[in-house]
Amino acid sequence: MNERILISGASIAGLTLAHWLARYGFRPTIVERAPELRTGGNGVDIRDDAATVIERMGLMPQVQELAADVHGMKFVDAADRAVARIDTRGAGSVEIMRGDLVALLREATDAEIVFGDSISAIEQDDDGVAVTFEHAPARRFDLVIGADGMHSNVRRLAFGPEERFIRHKDHYFAFGNADAALGEDRWVTMFNTPGKMTGIYRSGNHDQAKAYFIFRSGPLDYDHRDTAEQRRLIGEAFADQTWAPTQALLDSALADPDLYFDALGQVHMDSWSKGRVALAGDAAWCASPASGAGAELAIVGAYRLAGELAAANGDHQVAFTRYDAAQRPLVDKKQQIGPNVGLMVPKTNGGRCVRDTLVRLSVMKIAGAVERRLQTRTARPLPDYRRAA
Repeated sequence: MNERILISGASIAGLTLAHWLARYGFRPTIVERAPELRTGGNGVDIRDDAATVIERMGLMPQVQELAADVHGMKFVDAADRAVARIDTRGAGSVEIMRGDLVALLREATDAEIVFGDSISAIEQDDDGVAVTFEHAPARRFDLVIGADGMHSNVRRLAFGPEERFIRHKDHYFAFGNADAALGEDRWVTMFNTPGKMTGIYRSGNHDQAKAYFIFRSGPLDYDHRDTAEQRRLIGEAFADQTWAPTQALLDSALADPDLYFDALGQVHMDSWSKGRVALAGDAAWCASPASGAGAELAIVGAYRLAGELAAANGDHQVAFTRYDAAQRPLVDKKQQIGPNVGLMVPKTNGGRCVRDTLVRLSVMKIAGAVERRLQTRTARPLPDYRRAA
């Protein structure tokens, strides 16, 4: 197999896909809008089939070495007194900072990466895809894969405007760098007022902490690339908070050039492929940060897509159909985020009290363990495509 495959996005999905495509004899190229690898981000979980994929890539020892080593979550009152804690150790997953994982995945592939550029046009024909870039000369590829996030450029060009596919989940989410001295070591500390959450994430293996902000809101009219407007929205939303560390967390996060801000949204599509173009990761099925499954879905989906292309000897129509059928049950399950957001960001003071009581009684921990066990029992076995390639 010698097909030339263009991947848009040096994301977790894009880098994982490039690794497996190269191993199966394809020629992947990644185009990334950012001028360099994006190494920021929050903690992500490697669990279940995603852990299997990471093991097959030979990266699990490095992932475990870089693990965030967070013990759990605690909820505090305005006086910074802990009112409830939940220990998340033994959850059956390894948590690693997104930036550390991206760096490992980059080392695991020697695919060509074109930084500082993006696709401006896609034109398909019977023999391939003519791709026009914003800066580089036009090129032809056999296939194009969009792994470029919830606001996917490839999805917009090949499938239509994002308004057709993104469902708003009533909240906005932001995180950025924070002073580690503001939070308890190895804990995620969270303070709530109705409809809002301010928090700090303290990894045990990193000097830099992360500040988190979530607030309840209907859809806001703003440009998702307008960082100044994003900073204004966050600052205004949390100007009234009474938890002492809030202002310091805001100052630090808003000064972070890699500050992340977006809606808690999900992507729902009837099909992840159209002709010679397909989607992976958040571009195809974003489950929102509230699912806690973004990295898991990205890794498993990329592995399946590359594997199905190899098993079908490059027949993209067969491969895309099998990829969709194999991945969709997992996506459907992970997009059912249930009460997660409501528990993290209660609408009322009464809801917050109920949440804290449930945490103290370990109800949430027990329910999580039961859910993980049920999911493990009902999960489809992950094929080892290496044998078929």
